[in-house]
Amino acid sequence: MKNMLKHKGVKAGIFMIVFYQIVMLTVFMSGYSAIPKNVTNLTVAIVNEDKQSGTEFVQKLQEQLPFNVVTDKTLEQAKTGLEDRDIHMVIRIPGNFTEKLSEQSGKAELEYLINESNPTTITSSMKSVATEITSQIGTQVQAQSFEAVLNGMQVPAEQSKQIVESTTGKVSSNIVLSNPQPAGMQNQMAPMFITMALYVGAMIYAMQSVGGMQQLRGQMGKWKAFFALRGTNLLISLIAPLVGIGIYFMVQGYGVEVFLKMWLVHSLQLFVSIEFTSIFIMLLGQGGMLINMVFVLSQSIANGTSMSPEMMPGYFKFVSQITPMFYSTHLDYNILFGGGRTAHYAIGLALVGVGAFVLNAAIHHFKNAKQTELVQESSQQPAMV
Repeated sequence: MKNMLKHKGVKAGIFMIVFYQIVMLTVFMSGYSAIPKNVTNLTVAIVNEDKQSGTEFVQKLQEQLPFNVVTDKTLEQAKTGLEDRDIHMVIRIPGNFTEKLSEQSGKAELEYLINESNPTTITSSMKSVATEITSQIGTQVQAQSFEAVLNGMQVPAEQSKQIVESTTGKVSSNIVLSNPQPAGMQNQMAPMFITMALYVGAMIYAMQSVGGMQQLRGQMGKWKAFFALRGTNLLISLIAPLVGIGIYFMVQGYGVEVFLKMWLVHSLQLFVSIEFTSIFIMLLGQGGMLINMVFVLSQSIANGTSMSPEMMPGYFKFVSQITPMFYSTHLDYNILFGGGRTAHYAIGLALVGVGAFVLNAAIHHFKNAKQTELVQESSQQPAMV
């Protein structure tokens, strides 16, 4: 056993066991600590169309809601923000809200707009909040401020008191869901699963393909080998995603148009992922896999399927902007369920790929140039007798 423990392979295996525990638990414990702590960073827009007592309700909601509350949006602006995932729920107070409360048999309704093309933590939180707000509003309408509003409308004091006392249960909610997801956890997690599968495959492929390029460099020439590998990467990126997407579409059917869009998105994602993971292999050789492992675990949180960027701790928010998975998963959300800013995510993914390609080219040039200089210097030194 002593000899076995001294073996390089066993030592490397022990190192990986310890390293993986440190990285995985550090990443996951720090990342998921944002739920529910950072839910307060989400944005809720209140659109008030009630000119009578709506302002009173808005003030009360601003004081009570544990979110970033905006009140200066029109309904159309709020809907656009909701579609783009900048706003996570819209609360609309209709123009006849106070009037309905004042009617003996009237029933006032609050409207809640929620975009389901979001992480489940957001949609479930917002649905719970909508239910809670409705019940609280029923209590708030009995407050002194509302009674004063009725008095200001020249409603007799006795009648005002009776109206306030009869408002319990008169407030209902109308939750309007946009971009609904098909039933089944597999559909909610599909953007993450498809993207993650291709990214991990790209990471393993990068290690093997960069090693192959280094072996063929002397035979083909430095830059010919570099660009030949990029051409191979492009071909593989066009073919390989068909397997994963095909499996998902066999389980959950979509139209041909959706299939083609998913194929193009993940062809781009796979190519960008290969370029991104190649950076550390080009720089550090097989040791670059350690850094790649940190990034793949970080992106399991930073990809935006478990929480929105507003909820992420700073490190994960930064990682989401410089890595492929965040853009890919959000493009999947838009294609499969609906959503805005598709061009923004596509351009972001492409820019990550361009940046990774430039870095790989620079590493290839300078690292090989340095190796060439060392070889030349070695050959010029006089041989030792």
